[in-house]
Amino acid sequence: MKKSTYKLLLYVAGATPKSLEAFANLKRICEGHLKGQYSISVVDLLVTPKLAKGDQIVAIPTLVRRLPPPLKKIIGDLSNEQKVLVGLNLID
Repeated sequence: MKKSTYKLLLYVAGATPKSLEAFANLKRICEGHLKGQYSISVVDLLVTPKLAKGDQIVAIPTLVRRLPPPLKKIIGDLSNEQKVLVGLNLID
């Protein structure tokens, strides 16, 4: 496991089942692999749609890893743990 602080942003559109599933999946993965080394911010694009432009969000839900660099994006409900771990650079 890499010893970095992970700053994660999860872009969603309301509290839909898919958004809630993505958050639950992300939380489970982070607790299993990054316990005490991460922060998650949820950005609801129905409330603040202008924030989508800054990270060039074109689909939702989208996970953006701000830290550690480089910036990474994962699109979808985050149910594929392997894909999320690769996207977070926790495994090759």
